[in-house]
Amino acid sequence: MPDLAYETRYAALHNGPVAGVDEAGRGPLAGPVVAAAVVLDPDRIPGGIDDSKALSGKKRAAIHRELLACATVGVGIASVEEIDSLNILWASMLAMERAVAALNLRPAFVLVDGNRCPRWSHASAPVIGGDALCLSIAAASIVAKEHRDRMMEELDALYPAYGWRSNKGYAAQVHRDALRAHGPTPHHRRSFAPVAQAELNLGG
Repeated sequence: MPDLAYETRYAALHNGPVAGVDEAGRGPLAGPVVAAAVVLDPDRIPGGIDDSKALSGKKRAAIHRELLACATVGVGIASVEEIDSLNILWASMLAMERAVAALNLRPAFVLVDGNRCPRWSHASAPVIGGDALCLSIAAASIVAKEHRDRMMEELDALYPAYGWRSNKGYAAQVHRDALRAHGPTPHHRRSFAPVAQAELNLGG
């Protein structure tokens, strides 16, 4: 289970609050990429925080509600247009920058899930596998996933054929079938090969 070892170390070294940052939605064919930044209150930490992928939907949603009530949270979004323009890596970095900027405080240090940090002015360090090691990154993974999942569920109401309520824009069979039958929507990532190919095939 993740713990506060990283946060405790860097809070002492930098004499201030430490934010954990993670993103959701690098792999899907549709929808934005969403990042979250979380600064935990050491005296009010919800129980059960873990990598969002290790939690049931019900548990994740419950922890998300608690985090919004007791932690400092920022959310950043990079649009489909930005993904297609910048590529998914740099769009993810942009979403992370926006998530930290959305906090109502400036963290003394930022811990970022993965092997690199955005090009920003914050003192920061990447943590490979951070959502399974670092409590604030795990919390950020929960917030990012819950926020993005809700966005995709709202889009599902507009485009029900693609099954986004269940697949959240990932390349599930129902999604691929709908792409072949109907082509991409304005919310598809046209820089992703399966989307580009479906558009080409439909046009032909």
